Amino acid sequence: MSLPTSDPFAAWKQKHGGEKLVLGTSAGAPIGDKLNSMTIGPRGPILIQDSIFIDEMAHFDRERIPERVVHAKGAGAKGYFECTHDVTKYTKLAPFGAVGKKTDLIVRFSTVGLEMGSADTVRDPRGFAVKFYTELGNWDLVGNNTPIFFIRDPIFFPSFIHTQKRNPRTHLRDPNMMWDFQSLRPETTHQFAFLFSDRGIPDGHRHMNGYGSHTFKLVNNKNEAVYCKFIFKTNQGIKNLTVERATQLAGADADYAIRDLFNAIETKNYPSWTLYLQVMTFEQAEKCPFNPFDLTKTWPRKEYPLIEVGKMVLNENPRNYFMEVEQAAFCPSNMIPGVEPSPDKMLQGRLFSYNDTHRHRLGANFNLIPVNKPRCPFRNYEADGPMRCDDNNGDMPNYYPNSYGGPQQDKAYLEHRQPFTGDAFRHESGDEDNHSQATIFYTKVLDKDAKLRLASNIAENLSNTNELIRARVVNNFAKVHKDLGADIHRIMEEQYGVKTNLNTR
Repeated sequence: MSLPTSDPFAAWKQKHGGEKLVLGTSAGAPIGDKLNSMTIGPRGPILIQDSIFIDEMAHFDRERIPERVVHAKGAGAKGYFECTHDVTKYTKLAPFGAVGKKTDLIVRFSTVGLEMGSADTVRDPRGFAVKFYTELGNWDLVGNNTPIFFIRDPIFFPSFIHTQKRNPRTHLRDPNMMWDFQSLRPETTHQFAFLFSDRGIPDGHRHMNGYGSHTFKLVNNKNEAVYCKFIFKTNQGIKNLTVERATQLAGADADYAIRDLFNAIETKNYPSWTLYLQVMTFEQAEKCPFNPFDLTKTWPRKEYPLIEVGKMVLNENPRNYFMEVEQAAFCPSNMIPGVEPSPDKMLQGRLFSYNDTHRHRLGANFNLIPVNKPRCPFRNYEADGPMRCDDNNGDMPNYYPNSYGGPQQDKAYLEHRQPFTGDAFRHESGDEDNHSQATIFYTKVLDKDAKLRLASNIAENLSNTNELIRARVVNNFAKVHKDLGADIHRIMEEQYGVKTNLNTR
């Protein structure tokens, strides 16, 4: 296990060591003795009047904010985005406004399903969230290291995440839960194939791609719109961990990915990613043979080629993890002129859920925490609430419209108008094409050895489930390709002694 490349406290001492700093309470009163509690005699009880002890302990009892329900463990870094190509024909997004323009940003990488104390090398998707600090407000592009997701309707999201957590009776992770859900909702097949392939365990955060995943809408200065996807391709090259290496690191260096990112930036080996767009016109969307707003699908690059936009560089580690990473709140609804939602159901669900969870976890004024606060001048009519740390709009009117002035709406920033027709109804989505793209991934992306590793990884995990679930899962992967189903069936029987009453050959 490698240690950090530098001692950050030594750097602080070099900068501030000569300063005379007076220790004080949270109210600013100087402290004369911080080494001893106030007691009656040297062996007597502590007094409740010991306000210095109570001030410290009461704060300590409240140091931990609620852990994120998902993406609990993460690493963060700061940097910039530089626009290198003119894409203004597609969008008026401020960071893409001119070639050479740079925009400050912060990124948070994370595992998804496990708790804060889990290992960085688990088989799990990785979060890839970027907050751009623009002159028109914050734009949050909140995605993963996978171009697709497990489900296409957000009504399943709580149940799906429960299957990735712990069994409510045993408090253990339970493969029966995960594979039961997978086999009952076959739209998960594409993502599970990706997850149990080599890319299911990235070698740290620097060697993986990032995807906005959803379909978004781009709008240009002429109020013309197209649909798009955002793709960050790592300039360090894709690298993944073997199962054996990941297992070894989980015990030897559970914070492997956090350490790797910190050390790279600390030694000025700045990681970078190239940002691309895929663009689909409204006319193409109407004729698309699959649902272009389905998060379990990718857009074929042959039909929708990558369009280069610019480069993201991470060149600064956070000064304080809690302030700048743990309190960072990324919201898919944080959009600025030039990008808008599409009919992507999962995106629509996330527009509500992320803000809602941040209000629970960080409070109603989470957007005023420095890491989340816009860096452009702004005023609104939101007021009060816990931890309101700015001037609370001073003596400005706190309602709109009013006769006294204050911030005004500007119709130059109206959203793009788009007509929709259809019946308001709970439309069935589970029977849409669930396997064809997973088949392409299996046949066109994976070589012979990678196919066997995929089958082996699935078989190892699946062998711990009951026979009914095993049979459904094998049958489901046989629909991806008969060889995949047959290999999973064979490996479970030969290596784990698990018989499944199913002939996939």
